[in-house]
Amino acid sequence: MRLSIDVGGTFTDLVVDRSTGAAEIFKAPTTYPDPIDGIIAAVALAAEAQGASVEAFLAGVEVLFHSTTRAINAVITGQAARTALLATEGHPDILLIREGGRTDPFNYRIGYPAPYIPRALTFEIPGRILADARERAALDEAAVRAVIQRLRDEKVEAVAVSLLWSIVNPAHELRVGELLSEHLPGVPFTLAHQLNPTVREYRRTSSCAIDASLKPIMSAYLRALKQRLAERGMAGQIFAVTSQGGLVDVEELAERPILALNSGPSMAPVAGRYFAALEGATTAIVTDAGGTTYDVSLVRDGTLPRTRETWLGPIYQGHLTGFPSVDVKSVGAGGGSIAIVEGGLLRVGPESARSDPGPVCYGRGGTRPTVTDAAVALGYIDPDFFLGGQMGLAVDAARSAIEREVATPLGLSVEDAALAIVDLATESMVHAIEDITVKQGVDPEDAVMIGGGGAAGINAVLIARRLGCRSIIFPDVGAALSAAGAMMSELTSEFSQVVFMKASAFDAAAAQEIVAALKRRADAFFVSAGDRARERRVDLAIEARYPSQVWEIDVAFDEEMLGAEDAAARLVAAFHARHEELFSFRDDGDDVEIMGWRALARCRLADESAIRLSAGAGSSGAASRPMTFRETGRVDAPAYRLETLDPATTVSGPAVVESNFTTVVLAPGSRARKTADGGLMVEPLVQSVARIREFAA
Repeated sequence: MRLSIDVGGTFTDLVVDRSTGAAEIFKAPTTYPDPIDGIIAAVALAAEAQGASVEAFLAGVEVLFHSTTRAINAVITGQAARTALLATEGHPDILLIREGGRTDPFNYRIGYPAPYIPRALTFEIPGRILADARERAALDEAAVRAVIQRLRDEKVEAVAVSLLWSIVNPAHELRVGELLSEHLPGVPFTLAHQLNPTVREYRRTSSCAIDASLKPIMSAYLRALKQRLAERGMAGQIFAVTSQGGLVDVEELAERPILALNSGPSMAPVAGRYFAALEGATTAIVTDAGGTTYDVSLVRDGTLPRTRETWLGPIYQGHLTGFPSVDVKSVGAGGGSIAIVEGGLLRVGPESARSDPGPVCYGRGGTRPTVTDAAVALGYIDPDFFLGGQMGLAVDAARSAIEREVATPLGLSVEDAALAIVDLATESMVHAIEDITVKQGVDPEDAVMIGGGGAAGINAVLIARRLGCRSIIFPDVGAALSAAGAMMSELTSEFSQVVFMKASAFDAAAAQEIVAALKRRADAFFVSAGDRARERRVDLAIEARYPSQVWEIDVAFDEEMLGAEDAAARLVAAFHARHEELFSFRDDGDDVEIMGWRALARCRLADESAIRLSAGAGSSGAASRPMTFRETGRVDAPAYRLETLDPATTVSGPAVVESNFTTVVLAPGSRARKTADGGLMVEPLVQSVARIREFAA
């Protein structure tokens, strides 16, 4: 049996795969400040459904996949460990000088951002390595020992070490690490050249600082998670989801906790890519609507979107991770996003009610209305069937909060106020999708939309209409899309080496030795993965640029290309083609500079097609209840159960299709049918406006 757990801001999702082709989903509120309580609660629900104790249930678990927001929350809330930075003498301000510019260059009211590690905890280390790997000045070990004493006096909890050109000669960084282990035992540290061997000094240092600051927190969390699960009977292996769209053993995550940033959202594109392929779609807009955020990504030609431009917080104002990750855009517009009237204008999000206290309808002390409260007031969500009937919802409380906080200040009815809340949340989501499609030259009309997350169905049809999407797919496991994606993902590890080489002076023997060394590291990774690993692959790439450029691009190649007599010409041709694909131009007459070499080792732990919910039993008919739509006003509309819906039945809006963990709202003029694999295919607009008005009349 395999488990996948995704700890979100509002709910903790659990997907159970019993290796029989049938899976189950369970949700429990995320608990604060200790999310492990929420994980145990979700496991208890799964054990109860099986008629077993938690101990007996966990004893049957072979593998557990885990993603969490704990790392990114620690960074955003400023609760990371007290961390010091050791930098080369004369270069203490790299985190202060930063990289990039300003989103609004003429707005001087925006203050200059503070460095991730304060200047008071940044210390200069005498010694200097040059770009050609020569030592210009020896490392002053006495000065290092003196700095370590100051770290002890400052009660530092973690240390980041980022020295100039350690990527070509790490001798100084390695020696500093030895001295830290000897004189500051028990305090974790990160060496920049080991974590992120990139030429960019700020990115290398920023990632090193973030990683070091997370080590005490994530190590303690992962130890507690393993211990508490073991105490309840689990002996299986635990893998952690990474922001790169893969999996690593939790022990590796403890050593490189920066991999946990944005780990949950990175799995939605993995699952979305698979479900889009089932319908023959080559371009997919993957959405994951949770209680706190709305995450979107674009999958093209079956390729996950990747970026090295991930900022924690606002661009240029936050902190650049400098680490490759799956490109996911998040906006504060989830089901728990709070609606408020300020200055006579309605605003929805980014503040969220999360799970504690949660939306007003939860009855847990929330007083401010949310998107979920609006959906309840409009009749979209059955108050007696929320989370499959696990939680009853307070409709009157939700309506009263909307009336008090939104309707009365704006002079609207409760229904119109609720519609306005949904409409405004829709606009935020549309803008997020336009950023990754229209602004990148992609027409949403040519893409299929994947609806994931428990709150996806509330306004997915409205979003698709605004964008012109012709179809939406709601997978049967869509309510826990990220958790399902982890089960479909691969065990991965990336290895890189910085070696500068011009194509005009290409050294084939040196290049082959570099690749051989990277592959030896990949082979060692496969050995550590054990017998469970299958479909082992190593993807090779160079980081290259034109000499006049500042930034490199990744260009894939294979060993056959490298072993050819005209290897340099082939690499250059591949670079030109990739550059033209990305930027619509190429310079065939220019030289190409190779800055670095990378190998991505990956293997699969299971068949990605095995995640399916078991078929439901019962009537495929529909019950009716009052619902409010902007086109029709208040009407009695049918509510169908997805689990028992007959695939031969076409559902026309206005209607809703409900499952245990999500509700898909079909606005008037849309229609849906159940797919062969148990999901729901929706066509957002198939009727004319005249037909909608006729229905309303």
